[in-house]
Amino acid sequence: MLPEPHRLRRHSDFSLTVRRGRRMGRRDLVVHAFDRVQADELVSSGGPRFGLVVSKAVGPAVIRHRVARRLRHICIDLVDVVPRGTDVVIRALPGAATASSRDLEKQLRAGLLRLDLLAPVSNST
Repeated sequence: MLPEPHRLRRHSDFSLTVRRGRRMGRRDLVVHAFDRVQADELVSSGGPRFGLVVSKAVGPAVIRHRVARRLRHICIDLVDVVPRGTDVVIRALPGAATASSRDLEKQLRAGLLRLDLLAPVSNST
């Protein structure tokens, strides 16, 4: 479970992130990111906060909840690497229902990397 301080809960936070933030589309996900610190918002600039949008287009409730659980699990690993004061909304597209967890993680990391929210992984082995 994603810890409470790292969750987006209010509709206004989701709207602000989707409308004023930057967006990067992937095959099964759309990643929206909004920097609260840079935008000078009055919200505390704690760690990153993540929100999920998994609509009925993804599938029935069982599938939607499975996709959301997978995405939440991926977000737990990203809490320490996404910059503080960043809100991230992940919108699942219908293809997310059949995508593996590994694919979803790759797509999410690629989207965050393109939005300059992750440092590139160096393969120095």
